[in-house]
Amino acid sequence: MDAEFDVNLAALREVIDEADVFVVRFDRIDQRLLVDARQNDAGEVFIQVVPPVNSGRERYRFLEKARPGMSPPEQITVFQWKQSVQVLKNLGLWKRLEERFFELGGLEAVEQVGLAFERAFQLERDELVSAIRGGEGWETVWERSGTS
Repeated sequence: MDAEFDVNLAALREVIDEADVFVVRFDRIDQRLLVDARQNDAGEVFIQVVPPVNSGRERYRFLEKARPGMSPPEQITVFQWKQSVQVLKNLGLWKRLEERFFELGGLEAVEQVGLAFERAFQLERDELVSAIRGGEGWETVWERSGTS
């Protein structure tokens, strides 16, 4: 357990290393990171930032559309991530995911991991900017007066 981040890093490493399919639920953005480490007939794996769903059944249907020809996974592991996306990288968890994808699909798969990180990072940044500016779904605590 990493006390600073209140997370069981060993358990998360195990999920990243061994789970066929897992979802990371971020606290700071609605979107999820969907990772499917099963290889299709072309040897491709799947990682993408995806919209949330209302049920496990919906996630299975989403996977069916995103990965045609693949059988449904036996299970989908889900974990909540309360820290920023950058902390995943800082703690070495993202690197571990890149290493696993490299073993499965080479540089092309690692490129997909990088694109997923950039997408999640940008969504999180956009949400932070929206919160600061009082954007949709947010209210400002104070506003700058019109006089200087």
